[in-house]
Amino acid sequence: MHLEGSLSPNLLFLLAQRNDIGLPSSEDDPAFASPETLLERYAHFTSLDDFLHYYFIGMSTLVTARDFEELAWEYFKRAHSDGVVHAEVFFDPQAHTARGVEYKTVLDGFLQGCRRAESTFGMSTKLILCFLRHLPVSEAVVTFGDARRDLEAGVLAGIGLDSSEKGFPPSGWQAIYQEAKDLEIKRTAHAGEEGPVEYIREAVEKLDVERIDHGIRLAEDEALMRELAQRRIMVTLCPLSNVRLQCVERVADLPVRRFLDAGVPFSVNSDDPAYFGGYILDNYCAVQEAFSLTLQEWSTIATTAIALSWCEESRKIAILSELNKVIEAHTSKD
Repeated sequence: MHLEGSLSPNLLFLLAQRNDIGLPSSEDDPAFASPETLLERYAHFTSLDDFLHYYFIGMSTLVTARDFEELAWEYFKRAHSDGVVHAEVFFDPQAHTARGVEYKTVLDGFLQGCRRAESTFGMSTKLILCFLRHLPVSEAVVTFGDARRDLEAGVLAGIGLDSSEKGFPPSGWQAIYQEAKDLEIKRTAHAGEEGPVEYIREAVEKLDVERIDHGIRLAEDEALMRELAQRRIMVTLCPLSNVRLQCVERVADLPVRRFLDAGVPFSVNSDDPAYFGGYILDNYCAVQEAFSLTLQEWSTIATTAIALSWCEESRKIAILSELNKVIEAHTSKD
């Protein structure tokens, strides 16, 4: 889940006014006539790049630490209402530093939002810094340098790789990922969403990732599926996102059943929920409606998500205990 992807049209317009940020005129793009028309436009993305066009316009309204805190808080409130107890969320500092917003401003705002969620809801949180793959690798090197102290200190949970996938194979960031591995920093990368299954193999072999984000093309390679199953490399599926970006026509077309049968560990996630019409509970429900999973299958999915999360072992034990109570309650009803 990308924090910037939880920027609702209402908050976007509010921040644009507060920070005196000029949005496209309704003559240039009718979507910007109102929050309602913008939300309607989000229902008709034609590709990942079409979405990213609007995504980066939205990001331009984020300027102060207060803005970033409000954005994170808006997401955590919604996540809490969906029953989330632990959230590992991406953010894209390069999208902000390129506009003159300091890295520290972004981080301080998001951290404050995390602290509010932890103190108000008892929700544990982890921030994952992502590199934008459509930008030069040299810029990612600078960002990694800016964040290195926070990564080593555990202020940030790890690194990721996102943005436009086609034409940007993961191997370009191999040196950064090798340095991160040497520093024992956790690593994930978007691969196999719109890009080919070979990008997943690259991310595994060249970047030595511990997770694959999206990864729906993995089902095209039986040997690679077996490898991820054996190595317990988790795939973070984003069902409604995949449909909205036309990676698949229906949630039922996703390889959920293939992954379960092959023992590929995966979790269910919301990606950019303000843009894709579905927060975490919506994604869970969409998967259930498409696949009619059993209680045992959901138990496997949820247990895997907890076990392969990046939170501390004590927190995993606590969340697993709560999950087991839920499972036992439903088992007794049956």
